[in-house]
Amino acid sequence: MNIRSLTRGDGVVIGAAVLLFIASFLDNYSYDDVPDSVDMPSLWSSGPVLLSVVLAGLIGAALVVVARGLPQPRKVVGLELGPFGVAFALFAAWSALGNVIDPVGGLDNIGGGSDSSAPDAGTGLILALVAMLVMAGAAIATPLVPALQAGLVPAPKPPTPQPYGAQPPAGYGYPGAPQPSAFGGQPQAPGQPPFGAQPGPAQPPASDFSPFWFAVPVPRPLYAEDGAPMPIAELAPGTWYLAVEQGSQGLVAQTQDGRRGVLRDSSGIQRG
Repeated sequence: MNIRSLTRGDGVVIGAAVLLFIASFLDNYSYDDVPDSVDMPSLWSSGPVLLSVVLAGLIGAALVVVARGLPQPRKVVGLELGPFGVAFALFAAWSALGNVIDPVGGLDNIGGGSDSSAPDAGTGLILALVAMLVMAGAAIATPLVPALQAGLVPAPKPPTPQPYGAQPPAGYGYPGAPQPSAFGGQPQAPGQPPFGAQPGPAQPPASDFSPFWFAVPVPRPLYAEDGAPMPIAELAPGTWYLAVEQGSQGLVAQTQDGRRGVLRDSSGIQRG
């Protein structure tokens, strides 16, 4: 699971799940004439609230976050985990609204109970409703609102890349440095053939491509340089990769474990 692929909307979903978990330990309902010293049952003491609000909401948040962090989408009965999580969140929000409207399911009217003795929704039930409304709203709005699609964890600054195939600084003994000629002659200038030597064939000019670090906006497949149709790796958002050259099929990139491949779709990449 790649944490750097989580968005701000996923962060809102996680925060709402934490609020829901805290609310589950608070009062399910309350009475006006009951002293504050009396402990009222929590959301965990009510089976319908526990199953339809607390557990459904936590499961929905987990499915939404896990679906976002997986490199490849997983499907259950033909549907991806993300839509399943959104459905759980909407169901839990609807159930929380119904429990706030009627905390005890009409039992207050049994036996001729008056409206004055009817229980009200407790603090935990109200907070659970707020948490589920926020969670459902964030899960639905994240694919639609660009501000919620920004990365939750900022990408680290890329290290200063060394030019691909760079040579050490010029000096005695290094390629490109003036070399002393034989028999005490003057040093030869870089690139000048030795005295009496025939000039060789002209070398092709060096490529103008300069290696750079980049990050992809969405997961992108990396293909082998031999043109094989199956990808050899997947580039994940929030991770910096080194572009080493521009190939005929696309941008040749190098992963952190040293593998090289072709990024055929380089649209929207972020240069470091």
